[in-house]
Amino acid sequence: MSQDSLQQRAAELLKTAGVHIDGSDATDIRVHDEQLYSRVFAHGSLGLGEAYMDGWWDADDLAGFFTRVLRSHLDDHLKTLDTLIAHLKARFFNMQRGEHAFEIGKVHYDLGNDLFKAMLGKYMVYSCGYWAQATNLDDAQEAKLDLICRKLQLKPGMRVLDIGCGWGEALKFAAERYGASGVGITVSHEQAALARELCKGLPIEIRLQDYRELDEPFDAIMSIGMFEHVGGKNYREYFEVARRCLKDDGLFLQHSIGTNHAPGRPDPWIEKYIFPNSMIPAASQVAATLEGLFVVEDWHNFGADYDRTLTAWRANFEAAWPTLSERYDERFHRMWRFYLAVSAAVFRSRRDQLWQITLSPHGVAGGYRVPR
Repeated sequence: MSQDSLQQRAAELLKTAGVHIDGSDATDIRVHDEQLYSRVFAHGSLGLGEAYMDGWWDADDLAGFFTRVLRSHLDDHLKTLDTLIAHLKARFFNMQRGEHAFEIGKVHYDLGNDLFKAMLGKYMVYSCGYWAQATNLDDAQEAKLDLICRKLQLKPGMRVLDIGCGWGEALKFAAERYGASGVGITVSHEQAALARELCKGLPIEIRLQDYRELDEPFDAIMSIGMFEHVGGKNYREYFEVARRCLKDDGLFLQHSIGTNHAPGRPDPWIEKYIFPNSMIPAASQVAATLEGLFVVEDWHNFGADYDRTLTAWRANFEAAWPTLSERYDERFHRMWRFYLAVSAAVFRSRRDQLWQITLSPHGVAGGYRVPR
């Protein structure tokens, strides 16, 4: 197809979403390089993201633009070879075992604690906040941490495991507010180093460890924003590890993103630039892998709160950019802006969800009273 034909096709597709090329609305897209159209139709989301990183196009309201695109399902018109390869790789290869298990730590979480300190706010918590009564990011993250502790029914002296502990903030909160002790594991050297510093003086051990190596008893287990890196081929083993480590009267809280769509469909741009070897779980996968291991006491969805969390992270990131720019270049700036904007749109359009699933080995005697 000629460049003019590609541009016309792009304009027609975007119009169905209420987006115009070089229009006046904040959600309209401004094209700086006419090669954009052939790049996107050839490479889909990968081409769109890389073109943005290269400065080929802009939108004043990037998250708003993507919300319109996703609500109109325009991405269904951009199924390319890159998309197929990403889906086949997720379906047929186990990219989360062995040395691959630590790849996400090296590529993403080891980018630099300065970046995440600037972006995440008072609490170094890289997962969705709970905005039911909060009006700012710090309060939303505090509310989320407290909600998790209440759902786990933590009491002084309990020993807690955090699978994928990040910078240790959840364990730190559990120790300081609820008198718990615990173990946190991560695959990121940078996270482990800072977590040990933040938790210094508390009865908390931070380990650089694969979750499959765990085999010791805990009164409660939590995993916050880590399940997205486990991979569908490993879900059963993941829950088996949790079951063997959880005491019979304990509770396990699983906090993760979930998808409305069929499993095993990673986005090629996200896979390449942000979260390699990651996979958003489908409810069907989670339910199947829990059979015979756990009773589902509660399945709580507050996915809309992730839009507000990501919007707050982006505001923090942009405010800190003059300092961060001394270490990161402009292409990284545009990459990170694209990542946060498209992620916010995914939740704003309700394409993905945020689940907190509370599990018990045999069912809580007398029933589980759900905290909110």
